[in-house]
Order: sequence, then structure tokens, then C-alpha cells
Amino acid sequence: MSEEILKNPLPVEEPDSKKRTLTGWQYTLVAGLALAASSFHLYTAAFGLFAAMYQRSVHWLFMGVILFLIYPASKNRPKDRIDPLDWVLAILLAIGCLNILLNWQEIAIRQGAPIASDVYLGVIMVVLVIEGTRRAMGWPLPIMAIISLLYAFFGPYFPGILAHGGIPIGELAPFQYLRTDGIFGVPLGVSASFIFLFVLFGAFLSTSGAGQFFIDLAVALTGRSQGGPGKAAVVSSALMGTVSGSSCANTVTTGAFTIPLMKQSGYRSEFAGAIVAAASTGGQVMPPVMGAAAFIMAQFLGISYWEIVVAAAIPATLYFVSIMAMVHFRAGKIGMKRLSGEDLPKAGKVLKEGWHLLIPIITLIAFLATGYSPVKAVFWSIVFLIGCSWIGKKEHRMTPRRILQAMIDGAIGAVDVAAACACSGIVIGVIGITGVGLAFSSFVLSLSHGILPLALMLTMVGSIILGMGVPTTAQYIITSTLAAPALAEMGVPMMAAHLFCLYFGVLADVTPPVALATYAASGIAKSNPMKTGFTALVVAVAGFLVPYMFVYNHYLLFQGNIFQIAIGCGSAFLCIIGLASGVQGYFLTHINIVERAALLATPFLIIAPYMTANLVAVGLMVAVFMFQKLKLSRAAQLSSDG
Repeated sequence: MSEEILKNPLPVEEPDSKKRTLTGWQYTLVAGLALAASSFHLYTAAFGLFAAMYQRSVHWLFMGVILFLIYPASKNRPKDRIDPLDWVLAILLAIGCLNILLNWQEIAIRQGAPIASDVYLGVIMVVLVIEGTRRAMGWPLPIMAIISLLYAFFGPYFPGILAHGGIPIGELAPFQYLRTDGIFGVPLGVSASFIFLFVLFGAFLSTSGAGQFFIDLAVALTGRSQGGPGKAAVVSSALMGTVSGSSCANTVTTGAFTIPLMKQSGYRSEFAGAIVAAASTGGQVMPPVMGAAAFIMAQFLGISYWEIVVAAAIPATLYFVSIMAMVHFRAGKIGMKRLSGEDLPKAGKVLKEGWHLLIPIITLIAFLATGYSPVKAVFWSIVFLIGCSWIGKKEHRMTPRRILQAMIDGAIGAVDVAAACACSGIVIGVIGITGVGLAFSSFVLSLSHGILPLALMLTMVGSIILGMGVPTTAQYIITSTLAAPALAEMGVPMMAAHLFCLYFGVLADVTPPVALATYAASGIAKSNPMKTGFTALVVAVAGFLVPYMFVYNHYLLFQGNIFQIAIGCGSAFLCIIGLASGVQGYFLTHINIVERAALLATPFLIIAPYMTANLVAVGLMVAVFMFQKLKLSRAAQLSSDG
């Protein structure tokens, strides 16, 4: 078993990993804790979850302790051993969690009347959560948590509707520590029940070789078409997005293979990096996992997880179709040659050797579709994966050694998400205790003067800013808590409002200046990071329009009769392709300024579900298509005459 602590459950580690590389008894201890964490979550998945505070306390006990043991305080600290201070912090965190586990009945009885130890341990736990998140995720989310705490303390000094009476530390610390409204709130609860198991599932898939299988399958299916390497990057990123909870992890995993292939086939470095970054970011809105946000969304909305998956399917597909079209039209514009079959894997051979790796994913979707809870669905998918792995090649088999490694990798891969959820809980706790959520909603309503398009644009800008440098799960929790209620008050269905916030928070990963996914891609592509960032922003332009579409056009969320859904989706797909063509300046052949203007206008015409506007949009597409066909036939005739 490897003694290196992996950065995430994926096989490719991001450069400049913050994690320690431990050996000897220190590695054995961390590996043992990781195995215990995975065993606990598999046990509760099989036999039932514990009561909320017990489940969440055990989860954070494992995750928090592992976090301080594998993350040094700074990059200047040694990475081959654990610092004495980190032992102290890990022990303090364990004491805070054990206090809840051992004394919960007594704590519950005195709710609202905290004693001194509740306050002291509350302060310690809040500080540890912020420090742990800083180590794992960097400064953006901890800064947000610190600002929220300062807002709670100094409420009377804020202007206008933001002012409140102020929350003393003796009240705020126990509130954050001993209630399901703060650190141990819904975000950490979802991490303790759903997210950990899906990260573990991803680790099992990765260990069995599914990641490379996805890439090989994508290349085999698309490599021979025009712009094949770019399309392979899009498809592999979509497939990898089903098991990855991180835009950056998705980027480095798929990009390590597809970016060099795209450059070799003729794409510029900036465009190659931009395609992988935009497609990998789209993995965070691609069902079934959606960067773990789908589980939290189901909890917030009080609906089944499967309803979220169904509603998110069409918008995510529109996004990926747009990027695929961008690749196709760019290849035509630069006259890219198709790759020969000799350079590519054969689809039949890839499927023959790895078809069994699709069974666990199909099993997961089937269980969810038939009404099983996500916990049961992913548990049985892991069981099926272990069994199916023995059908194929020897290197895919989940031997006891590999199972143990997957359990270790899965637990360590879940640490970052757990930290983000715990820190988000601090922000959510402040929002709840101060009532700033209502104030924010009033602010948006007031600033927009009740005009929905203006409110949507304000929410978009706010979600992008709050999402910069923040993990998918955390940004969704914060943006949806603040902004979604304001949109709901203006008549937007809650599902559409929450998905709207999720999309724009996710798109922060390709929005300069803080575009983490594009920075990761530019490192592999050896391209200029800012140029790659702005290119990715253009490539992902459909992601900025699709949320407006489903806010106004509920058919795109699978709501309405089948005829309405078919008409709405058909026109949306046509116009998204038109958008990609207009952006790239190529359709069947190069387009002029009038054709480009017509194509760029089509998606705006179908944002609202008016039949006349839809017909005009489709008419423009058909007109440009016919004009392009005529242009090609004339060019061919002139060529033959010449």
C-alpha cells in the first residue's frame, strides 16, 4: 500500500499539493483513522444513520482530526512529519466532538442556558473549523466566516437594514457549537450522510481504473470526428464529473491526457486549456453528483434527490452541447484534420475490456430512479462495483488490498468537503441568528425595484463573487441561503432559484481573475493563465444564458407536459448550437457579420417561452443554414468552373 497521502480520490494529484507525505507509524495512524471513518460511514449506510448530532459529531471527529494531521499550517512547515502543535489542535478538536457524543443528553436538556464549558469549547471549535478550512481550502471561505462572525458581534454599528442588536460571544459560541444551525448544521449533516459515501464511491471507481476507462471511451467515441480530441475532452470531463466533486481535480485528471492531444491536433494552447477548464467546471452541474450540491439542495427544498437530478439534466446537457459545438466549429474554422484511426483506441476494444465499470454507475442511477435513498443507492453501488470488478481484466479487480486503499483515499478525499461544509455552517448560523438573510432579500428586492431581470443580474454577480475560490458545496450553500429567497419572492420557483445560484457560483471557476480551473488547465497547457481564463469565459458563455432560460422556461427543468418539454428543449438545443457558431464565427463555412448577429441573437429570443419568439429564433437558424448551403454550393460551382 502506498504511503503517500493522496490529495483526492482521483489518480492524478494536483501540482504543489498542500498535503503531507507521511511514513512509518504516522502514516499508519492516519490510514487507520481513514479506514475507521470509511467503515463507520459504510456501517451507517447499511444499517441506518444515527441521530443527527451523533452522526455529524463522529463524522467531524474523523474528518477534523485527519485534516490537522495531513495539512501543515503553512507551506514552510515540514511535510514528512506532523508538527507538535498539530497534535494539540487535533486533540482539542477530538475533545470538542467527544463532549457532544458523551454528554449530548445533558447538553440538550440545558439548551438556551449554556454553561462556561459550552462557551469555551464553542470558541475553540469555531477557531479550529476556520483554521482547518484555511489549511485545506485557502483563505476565501475562512475570510467569509470571519466577516460573518464580526457582523454578528458588531451588528448595531452596521447601517440601515443590515443593523441588528449584536450577538454576544456567550450566546454565539454555543449556538455555533451545540445546535444543528451552526457548525453541525445541514451542510455538515449532508457531508456526514451523503457526500462522504459518494466521494468513497469515486475512490472505488478510481482505484478500479474507471477514470482511465472514461477517458479512453471518450477518445474512442469522438476522436475520429472533426475536432475529435476537443470533443473527447468534453465527454471525458462530463463522465469524470459524475465521480469528481472538484472542478480543479476534474481538470487535472482529464486534462493531463486530453490537453496534449488537443495541442498536437492543432488547437492553440489557450483554447485547449479553456475547453478542459470549461468542461470540467460543467461537471459540477452534471447529474447525478453535481459537486455534492444536489444532496444539500434536496435537503433545503425538502424534495427527493432524484427530482433534483431530473430537473438538472437538460440544463447541464445544454451546457455540454454548447461546448461540444464550440470545439466542432473551431475545428472547422481552422481547417483541422481528423485523427487517423491508428492513433486512437477502438471503442469496441475499450468497451470489451471495461464495460463492467459502467455497471456501478448504471446501478446507482437505477436505484435512485426506483426510489431508494442516495445513501442506500451509493452503498449498493459500491458493493456492485467490488463484485463487477472481478469480471474484467486483472488490473481492474478490487482485491482486499485495493479495497483498503480505496477506503483510505475516499476518507482523505472527503476531508476538504467536510471542512468546507463545517465552515459554511458558521456562515449559515450567523445568517440565521442575525436575520441578515431577510435583509439581503429585501436589499435585492429594493435595488431591483421588483424587476425580475435586474434581480437575476444582481444575483448572478453576487453568486460569481461569492463563488470565487470557494468549493462548489460551500458557494452553493451561501449563495442559495442569501439570494434564492429573494428570487422566490419575485415568483421564481424555488428549484429554478437554487439552480440559478448554483450555476453562477460554479462559473466563478472560469471567471477571471479568480478562475481556479483555468489556472490548473493553463499549467498543463503551458499557456498564459489570463488568456486561458478569458478564452474559457467565452467558451462557457452558454452557462451564463442557460440559467436565465430555465428561470423563465420551466420546461427545461422537466416541468410541464411532454409536448411543451419537447418544443422547449428542441428550440433551446438549436439556439445553443447557433450561439456556439456565432461565437466561433463558423457554421457550415465562415460566416459574415449579418449571419453572426442572427446566430448570436437566437438564444436570447428563446429565454422567455413565447411561441412567436421561438419560431423567429428557429427561423433565423434555418435561414442561416440555407444561406450557408447556398454559399457552399456556389463555391463548389466556381471551383469546378475554374
